[in-house]
Amino acid sequence: METAGRFELVSEKEFIKDSQGLLKGNPSEIYQNLKLPRRATAGSAGYDFFLPEEIEVKPGQTVTIPTGIRVKMRRDYVLLLMPRSSLGFRYRMQLNNTVGVIDSDYYHADNEGHIFARITNDTNQDKTMSLSAGTAFLQGIFMRYGLAEDDDTVAERTGGIGSTDRH
Repeated sequence: METAGRFELVSEKEFIKDSQGLLKGNPSEIYQNLKLPRRATAGSAGYDFFLPEEIEVKPGQTVTIPTGIRVKMRRDYVLLLMPRSSLGFRYRMQLNNTVGVIDSDYYHADNEGHIFARITNDTNQDKTMSLSAGTAFLQGIFMRYGLAEDDDTVAERTGGIGSTDRH
């Protein structure tokens, strides 16, 4: 099977900068324990992303999680991010953008391509979502994509999240 890309950590400096106000613990210490995404089994399509620290998300609450991860991938691939099925099933955990789309050129963004997840506990059963550091909470799936015959896009990314609509 052909490979689509490679996961890396953002620099510690970038992680600390991006984590301001988002983490409870010491970002430098948290950074030392970050884990790269990985598949749980040989048949898994998704690469599990792991929580950098313990979280508690009350019903209806939203939190933003700096993963510390970036991905370098082939230009004809995209990484799609979705909640882990079990968390969606138990808590109706949702990504606020429904599906995260990580483009190949995001790797070169001004934030080092740092992948964030904004999640909401949308439970209708009044359940608080309590998860330990290191728990798999997202899954990323590499997908190959095609271009339209008349595609003439030449613009290059210069910013981070939401920057492609500024062209």
